[in-house]
Amino acid sequence: MRLPAILRAVALCLAALTMFWAVPDLAHAAAPAAAVPAPDPVAAGVGAAVERALGDEGAGDDSPLSMSLQLLVVMGLLTILPALVLMMTSFLRILVVLSILRQALGLQGSPPGQVLAGLALFLSLFVMAPTLDVVNAQAIAPYATGALSADAAIGKAGEAFHTFMMAQTREANLIMFTDMAGGGKFASGAEVPFSILLPAFVTSELETAFQIGFMIFLPFLVIDLVVASVLMSLGMMMLSPTIISLPFKLLLFVLVDGWALLMGSLALSFST
Repeated sequence: MRLPAILRAVALCLAALTMFWAVPDLAHAAAPAAAVPAPDPVAAGVGAAVERALGDEGAGDDSPLSMSLQLLVVMGLLTILPALVLMMTSFLRILVVLSILRQALGLQGSPPGQVLAGLALFLSLFVMAPTLDVVNAQAIAPYATGALSADAAIGKAGEAFHTFMMAQTREANLIMFTDMAGGGKFASGAEVPFSILLPAFVTSELETAFQIGFMIFLPFLVIDLVVASVLMSLGMMMLSPTIISLPFKLLLFVLVDGWALLMGSLALSFST
C-alpha cells in the first residue's frame, strides 16, 4: 500500500534537509577515502529484520514499505516538521512581527497566541505558494508518476527551498557563518550548503523582523509618551498611562486599517 499523496509530499520535503545536510561542505577539500569496515553482525541482523518487515515484495526493489514502517517513518518525520516550518519558511518573520505588534498595542493576551500562530501559518502558505508550486511541479508530481527517482526528487525539492532561502538571506550573515565554518568563497549562491545557509537564513529573518517591529512600535510609543505627559501635567500620576493610551492605540490601528496594511506589507517583504 502506498503513502497518501499528502504524506508522500511531507516525507519528500523533509527528507531533502537530511540529504543536503549530509553532503560535505563544498568549500572543503575532499578527504581521502577511508577503509571499508568489516561487516557488523548487529547491523546485519537489523538489516535482516527490516527486510522481513518489508515483506516478500518489498525487499530488494522499489516496492512500497509495509504499513507499519510507513507509519513509523511518517511519525518520525512529523516530529521535526515544526522545526522545519520555523527555520526554512517565512513563518518565523511573520510570527515575530505579530508578537511585537501585540506588545506595542499593550495587549497581553489578545489576540491569543494560537490565533497569531495560525495567522502566521496561513500567511506563510500564501508567501510560500510559488516555492511549493515549484516543488510540486519539479519533484512531487514527477516522483508520483515514476518519472523521477527518490534521490532526484529530493534534490529538486531541496533546490526550490534553497533558492527561496538564499533570496531572503543577507550576504553579511552568509559571510559570517562561512568564516566560522572555515570555508572559502562560493562561486554562486547555489553552492552554499544547508549547514551554512540555515543559520544565516534564521539570523537574517530575525534581523528583518526586528526592523519591521521597530517601525511598528514608533507610532504607539508616541501615543504612550503623549498620554503620560498629559496625565503628569494634570497631576494624575497614580493613574496608569497604559489604561488611557490603549483605546487611542486601538483607534489609530483601526483607522489606518492596520491588519490589512500589516499583512500586505509582510507579504511584500518577501518579494525579490
